[in-house]
Amino acid sequence: MQAKYNPQVSRLLVHGFRGKFQTLTNMNDDDLALFFEKLFEHFPTEPASQRMAALQDKEVIGTISIKWKPESDMKHKQKLPSWKSFNRLGKWNLVKMLIGLSLLDHKPQAGECYIADIVVHPDHRSKGVGKLLLQWAQHFVQNEPQLDVLSLHVVGSNPRAKHLYELLSFQTHLQKKGLVRHLLFNESKWDYMLMKLK
Repeated sequence: MQAKYNPQVSRLLVHGFRGKFQTLTNMNDDDLALFFEKLFEHFPTEPASQRMAALQDKEVIGTISIKWKPESDMKHKQKLPSWKSFNRLGKWNLVKMLIGLSLLDHKPQAGECYIADIVVHPDHRSKGVGKLLLQWAQHFVQNEPQLDVLSLHVVGSNPRAKHLYELLSFQTHLQKKGLVRHLLFNESKWDYMLMKLK
């Protein structure tokens, strides 16, 4: 994905995850979008990850982010951004958001390609955009010899998304319940779903 789409993708991530992050902090939509945009600026994509944006008339209408275990265990060193970049958000909000994101972070196993996020703009839902993004991820895995499984997490409060994943051959591998995630994100049940491709 080209950096010029970062602001639109950031706004789209707010559409998709507003409820979870507004439970965690008191940031409004503009501040949440700014937070995601600053993350894109200061934490470039890791080598073992990709983000795809679906466009219509040069507008981002959907996005998906995937990651997998790097072939080497060399740590990808990143310089921490200065607090000034995030100053408008407040240090406490920033700390809470970073803690929240770390709790949602999943470390893929060997052979696993993990869908870190997938979001479709509300005006373009039920039009096949999400299905196309998932098919892109599926083709990506099929063309990478070291990958054989596509995985994701879906919250229990989103049966519509879970149904779409099941239609595309994802199966629930594990159901997780956690008090910390419930307190921080107001979501107590999470399904870990897998699609075996090889």
